[in-house]
Amino acid sequence: MKLKKEKILLVDNSDNLRRVIKDYLELSEFNVVDFKNGIDADNNFQQGSFDICIIDVVMNDCDGFELLQTFRKVDKNVPIIVLSSLSSKEDRIRCFNLGCDDYVTKPFSIEELCLRVNAILRRCNINQSRKYQTEDELVRFGNFTLNYTELSLIHPKETRILTRKECELLKLLLDHKNKLVPREIILREIWTDEENASSRSMDVFMTKLRSYLIVDAEEFILPKQPKQRKVKYQKGFVPQVEIRNIHGTGFMIQVRE
Repeated sequence: MKLKKEKILLVDNSDNLRRVIKDYLELSEFNVVDFKNGIDADNNFQQGSFDICIIDVVMNDCDGFELLQTFRKVDKNVPIIVLSSLSSKEDRIRCFNLGCDDYVTKPFSIEELCLRVNAILRRCNINQSRKYQTEDELVRFGNFTLNYTELSLIHPKETRILTRKECELLKLLLDHKNKLVPREIILREIWTDEENASSRSMDVFMTKLRSYLIVDAEEFILPKQPKQRKVKYQKGFVPQVEIRNIHGTGFMIQVRE
């Protein structure tokens, strides 16, 4: 059985402190991906899959509070520990309101930070549910394979790395393959309650997923005409996989075996 190390995203402006934290956590059997600035951390968080995040909210290149809020919107479940030189009650309350799970004031004990990481992971059952993993979670449909663990959509012609939300949305549709998934269910499961008003965002994501699946039938697409909104195929061609919009109701991923 393969031992899987928990993956930690670490972002802190200080090279020395970040290196010390990274070294200690790696000695404690964690897989640490570290970043000096919030922009790179955000880009990698959008593309990757992490078990826990440790972020400094006082950074030079971006507002750390906004970064915390962005992380929480992208993933409502991932544990987040805030590191900060700000010690006021107001700053602590602000971070907890934005979705952090713990707040550690600088200076701090690296050993204590590691114990906090383990405690949070233990409470979230990540140690028990993810520590031992024999294989990636794969979902095969048509000529595609969704690797949910690695956030990748695999086709014989290409492999595409999905964002976390794209992957979760596609997985939800595949869990209900060839069945209608109502719009309100999609919004509730994939988006947070605060984002439920933005059904337009859901439509944008669906359009992206449709374009990713066209690779299976791109040679059968008719030339685009003015004001044409939907992809049209040659007469008689039926794609093996497609996402259908049931107008005003919801979406369905149709897989023809």
